[in-house]
Amino acid sequence: MLPAGLARDSIAEAGNQIKFLSPRARRPVNSSRMAGTAKSWQMSFPTAFVVWAFVVAAAAVEGVRLGFHGRAFFIALGIAALLFAFELFLAAPRVLAAAQRALGGRGALLAPLAPLFGVLLYSLAVTGDWKMLLFGAAYAVLPALLLASSAGKSPGTWEDYAALLIIWLPIALPVPYRLMYRVFPYPPPLTHTLSILMALSTAVAAFVLLRRLDGVGYAVAWGRGFTANFALHFAIFAAIAIPLGLEMGFLVFNPSLARARSSPLTALGVLFFTAWPEEFLFRGLLQNLVSRALKNQWAGLVVASVIFGFSHIFHAPFPNWKYVLLATIAGLCYGHVWMKTRSLLPGALVHALVDISWHILFR
Repeated sequence: MLPAGLARDSIAEAGNQIKFLSPRARRPVNSSRMAGTAKSWQMSFPTAFVVWAFVVAAAAVEGVRLGFHGRAFFIALGIAALLFAFELFLAAPRVLAAAQRALGGRGALLAPLAPLFGVLLYSLAVTGDWKMLLFGAAYAVLPALLLASSAGKSPGTWEDYAALLIIWLPIALPVPYRLMYRVFPYPPPLTHTLSILMALSTAVAAFVLLRRLDGVGYAVAWGRGFTANFALHFAIFAAIAIPLGLEMGFLVFNPSLARARSSPLTALGVLFFTAWPEEFLFRGLLQNLVSRALKNQWAGLVVASVIFGFSHIFHAPFPNWKYVLLATIAGLCYGHVWMKTRSLLPGALVHALVDISWHILFR
């Protein structure tokens, strides 16, 4: 979810990317799967490459339009492109399968080298900040080291949750304490996007390539029942959240033609840098781990949704209980889509559509 007006202190705020792009559990948790194992469509590498190239080109054009240029800007943009390629290309099922085969067992320890290389190059070539270089390097490596020590154990170990917390906190705390922003301070419109890409790449390397957690659904693929689940859960959430939000005074109906005109590029920013990362973190990892640890998918849904809700409490005015309530309801809808499809994509699309509708129609 996004705060009204796309406020800057969002846990996975879209404000900066919007501005920049437009202004092994052995036994899986039982679930009611609608899609089965076969997918009617899967993203291929060429498709992923085209999407990647378009987003990177749009970011470059917008950055130049905003007045950014020079060596530091293009190095920062190149690192963002590298991290975006790492997480997007691995969402193509055949690419992910090939990467897991190539890395094998102990070779998976090499997975964190991608985010590590990115943060080292940025710190050396853009900021020269050695303290933030050391912090960024530790951030990229520590989750993988923790998960390597829990290899062969059932999901839900303390190492799993510790790794998740290490990845989450530096991008979730209020802005003055959000350490990843200090790692990637330039250019300012790209700070949030670089921080999210660093967190997502670190989590993918640790949990998908190294830990190889089952049932995450980290794939851009579409199967039978996905469309119905997408439409149904968006409609259910809208039917609950709009009247409730208006009644509480959290939402104000204020459609904007200007915001609508920017919506295509805005939607890309929200999907890739807000919805997909949040669904991976809260559903693919947290809900997945809790469901397996408790052996109860409904308990996992509730726990992850409540944590998702409380992650929005720092939005002004603090404590924002209205936002916590609506985000918890949203988490239940997004999490139930993931339970039904065992894929991140339908829930991420519901999430993105909710945020874009909010951005265009309300404040």
